Amino acid sequence: MSRRVLLGGGVAAAGVAGIGWGAATLTHREHHTDPAARTVPFFGAHQSGIDTEPQDQCAFVGFDLVPGTDRADIIGLLRIWTDDAARLTQGRPALADTEAELAARPARLTITVGFGPGLFTAAALEHARPHWLKALPPFTIDRLEEAYTGADLLLQICADEATTVSHAVRVLCKNVTSLVRVRWVQRGFRNASEGQSMRNLMGSVDGTVNIASGVDFDRLVWDDGTGLPWLAGGTSMVLRRIAMDLDTWDELDDDGRELSVGRRVANGAPLTGTGEFDDPDFEAVDDTGIPVIPPSSHIARAHHSTDGERFLRRGYNYDDAPAPGTVSNSGLLFACFQRDIDAQYLPVQQRLADFDALNQWTTPIGSAVFAIPPGVPKPGGYLGQPLFEG
Repeated sequence: MSRRVLLGGGVAAAGVAGIGWGAATLTHREHHTDPAARTVPFFGAHQSGIDTEPQDQCAFVGFDLVPGTDRADIIGLLRIWTDDAARLTQGRPALADTEAELAARPARLTITVGFGPGLFTAAALEHARPHWLKALPPFTIDRLEEAYTGADLLLQICADEATTVSHAVRVLCKNVTSLVRVRWVQRGFRNASEGQSMRNLMGSVDGTVNIASGVDFDRLVWDDGTGLPWLAGGTSMVLRRIAMDLDTWDELDDDGRELSVGRRVANGAPLTGTGEFDDPDFEAVDDTGIPVIPPSSHIARAHHSTDGERFLRRGYNYDDAPAPGTVSNSGLLFACFQRDIDAQYLPVQQRLADFDALNQWTTPIGSAVFAIPPGVPKPGGYLGQPLFEG
């Protein structure tokens, strides 16, 4: 089947089996001993890549719609992405895959699609746009660069092997060039045992306090469709690119680093505890009455003031080529998921912007916000179908 016929919609497009992503906290291991053969379930109420155990490699790809792209064009694009992603995540080559051999190692590949504000305008669906789907308010700490900010569409592509990620990025990009232009590609990596927290490039344990699958996920991450029925089973995503000044961070000893973060370098334990997952005691003081965990420390500022100020964090390190005369160009690709950005994410981010000891060494240089549509429950549909046909 030609890509142009598929993009054009009609009978041919309607006949293609649309496949979606499931909850995906489990992976398929039957008949396989090679870890690279592991796959993540595809069908389900939710897209994978959110409550999936984080993979080692990731690429975030932001796209702008070509001027003149309309609702029918976007549906055609989503049909292509749905079919290609369904094949690739299960270790099968996409249609017209010119490097089919690279699809044979899915390595827990997940492909997550997001909608930026501009998509709703292009599709004449402003009435269905969530109230929180807009650029974040300006923060005093921001030094945003256009090269990493905003986009009409998002692909989050994650796997345990870099080659798998690169192949998926190319396949999903090259056949839709008449409709979209790549705005940015941000590649990241992490290295942690399953169920353990990663370390960022400052050497700190990162992502300790997070939301586990279950009741909290349903309440704080997955939308229930009350406000917008098409979003039931979906969520929102904030992606922030945070540059780290590692050259000056290197000048700090462990005591200085621990007071800035509020956790021990060795094992990530809060300064009032002995293990990483001990609850921090922000009221504890030393013999002189000074708080053990400084109020300006990162964990003190990031700590939720109400239960509703919680969200899922799924971050990745980045380490790109430095500019001439510099030593490093490193940082964190901070991705978080929540039902309502305004209610859950913004209060925490505002506290961090107002007064976080780490602001001396970290600078947000990219920012984008997306609505993550639900998965496709069964064959015959496509990602975003409840929005476009609901």
